[in-house]
Amino acid sequence: MKKCVFAGTFDPPTVGHQAVIETCLKMFDSVVVAVMLNTTKKPFLSVDERVALLNKLFKGDSRVKVISFSGAAVDLLKQEDTVFYVRGVRNTIDFEYENADYFASKKLMPELVEIYIPAVQDKIQVSSTLVKNSVKFRKDYSFYIPQEIAEDMEKLMEGKNV
Repeated sequence: MKKCVFAGTFDPPTVGHQAVIETCLKMFDSVVVAVMLNTTKKPFLSVDERVALLNKLFKGDSRVKVISFSGAAVDLLKQEDTVFYVRGVRNTIDFEYENADYFASKKLMPELVEIYIPAVQDKIQVSSTLVKNSVKFRKDYSFYIPQEIAEDMEKLMEGKNV
């Protein structure tokens, strides 16, 4: 069985994240979606909220396993017993960042196979930051969030200061 890991902060999960996971499911038997605890970022949603949103988004699909993880991506891959690490890229800035990270990770795990999945054209601008900015300025963000979790997002956004 071929399995991959797709890790990120998912703060919040977007239609871009959803598209990457759906692409992974075309290539792999299962996908581990890991909500990473990134100490350099101040998350808008709690880890539990992000895990719950992703679980709801892929509810009923036994091929998707959502977890939270604190540590290096290579340790996560070893824990999940896979060498396939998927990264979504929207533009050359994402690519440069991911590529630099790849070379560092490859030194720690030589068997690592990193797979870049480019954003589809109508989702290139989508990011969690864009959603948070939309909330901050009270703008519509519904087209950036999967419909399956839109109501949950509205409830979570009430009373939050971005």
